[in-house]
This record gives sequence, structure tokens and C-alpha cells, in this order.
Amino acid sequence: MSSNNSTIRESFGDRIFLIIIYAFLSLGLIVILYPLIYIVSASFSSPEAVTSGQVWLWPVDFSLAGYTEVLTNSDVLRGFRNSILYTIGYTVLAVVLTVIFAYPLSRKSFYGKTFLMFFILFTMLFSGGLIPEYLVVQKLGMLDTPWAILIPKVIAVWQVIIARTFFQTSVPEELVEASEMDGCNSLKFLWYVVLPLSKPIIAVLALMYAVFQWNSYFDAMIFLKTEELFPLQLELREFLITQSDSGANMDIAEQQRREQLANLMKYSLIVISSLPVLIIYPFAQKYFVKGMLIGSVKG
Repeated sequence: MSSNNSTIRESFGDRIFLIIIYAFLSLGLIVILYPLIYIVSASFSSPEAVTSGQVWLWPVDFSLAGYTEVLTNSDVLRGFRNSILYTIGYTVLAVVLTVIFAYPLSRKSFYGKTFLMFFILFTMLFSGGLIPEYLVVQKLGMLDTPWAILIPKVIAVWQVIIARTFFQTSVPEELVEASEMDGCNSLKFLWYVVLPLSKPIIAVLALMYAVFQWNSYFDAMIFLKTEELFPLQLELREFLITQSDSGANMDIAEQQRREQLANLMKYSLIVISSLPVLIIYPFAQKYFVKGMLIGSVKG
């Protein structure tokens, strides 16, 4: 007996539907990708080409003037250093506190977790606002100090919920009971069992907190007054304002040159400020691929 291998052919309507889907996805890719390509291309173009609108897709009159001007500015380099220190300190502190906060809430034996979760979720809907936050920071003596950047938003409710869900699904009660029978207390269980199993969620939390802190500038603008403490984003803002205003007492040609250079430097600054996140993400991507719900008991 001979068997005929037959394949299911797509109908005409299915093909039209797929063509429309691919067209929309391609259009979305272009809309998202083109601004990124334009920013990179403009950052490697000459100031005259950027100002005159000659840059569309590829660099025009290749130049490193924007990067040279940015990287030789001591204020920008200082802001870059401050942002790195703020991001590292904030990320470590936030991840540690989030794990300490989320793990007890994931255990059934923890008394009062429902009450605590209510107040945690309540803060997602209502907040005191900027003025009470400023007064709290002021009363605690943290104004114009690095602590004003690290402490006020050190724990995010959404990240606590994500971590709690991970611990509930990946650290079963049977594992807790087995460790207790072996004489392991809660602290040792968290350190020797939970944390080694939680590398994916720790990577996810670290990336979320790091990106948030790296892109944050509003808190620094409100709480910091000393320029030596400014993060990169605030230094970039001040730098562009200074460049735009510095030509008030210059001749027209020099003022035009500075305006063109300042316009070019905007794109160079965007590329430089985005590099740390682009460098970190590939190392954390594998944990996203594995997924955030990895069970600890196999069988």
C-alpha cells in the first residue's frame, strides 16, 4: 500500500490575512528602527549636514566632532561617573530589599501577608505626591546628598509582585519543609537554596532597576543642587542649555557654529547615554529567554 503525503494548503483568505499581518509588522519595524538609525547616523555626521537636514539614513560627511566635544567635557564625564555609581548602588540596594520583602510574602506560613499585600497594592493607586516626598527627604536630611537619589524610590511595587510570584511558583512548600527537617533555618534557606534558584528573577529585577535609575533625572533635578552630584542625564540637560546660551556675546559666525555643534551633540549624547543599557542587556537576555518561572523540583 502506498500512502500519499498531502499538505494542508492555506486558503486565499489566510494568505491575504498573513500578507496584511506581515505588512503591519514591517511597517512597525520601520517606524521603530528608523529613528534609532537616524540618531546614530546623525551622531557621526558633520554639524553642517545635521543642521541642514542632509542626514536621512547614512552618515553625511563622517565626523567625530560631536563625540570629541562630549567626551572632552569634564562635566559630562563627571555625570557619567555619578550615574554609574548611582545605578550600581541603587540596583544592589533595590534588589536586596525586594528579595527580602517579596520572599516572606510568597510563603503560606507567613502571618499577615494578605494585610501587607493590601497596603503594597494601595500604594500603586494612591501616593502622597511630590510635595510630601520633598518634605520627607528634607526632614531626613537627605537633600543635596546621594541618598536622595538612592532611598526614596528604592523599592518598586510591581517588582515586588513579580518576585513574589516567582518565589511562589519556583520554590514549593515541599522544598521548605525538607530543609526544615534537615535543620535549616529561614535565613540559611534563603541564602543557600532560594537565591541560587532565583538567578533569572534577580537578573530581571537588576535590569529593571538599573534601566529605571539610569534614565531617571527628575529626582536629581528636584533634590540635588550641587553640580558635583549631578547624574549624566542632568549634566546633559545643563550642558545643552549652556551650549545654546554661550553664544550670546559672540559674532554671528561663531554663534552659528556653536548652534550647529550643539545640535549635533544632542545625538552624540543620546548614543553615549544609551550605551551602558545596550551593553548590559545581552548578558541578562539569556535569563529572559529561560523565562521567569523555572521550577526547582523536577520529575
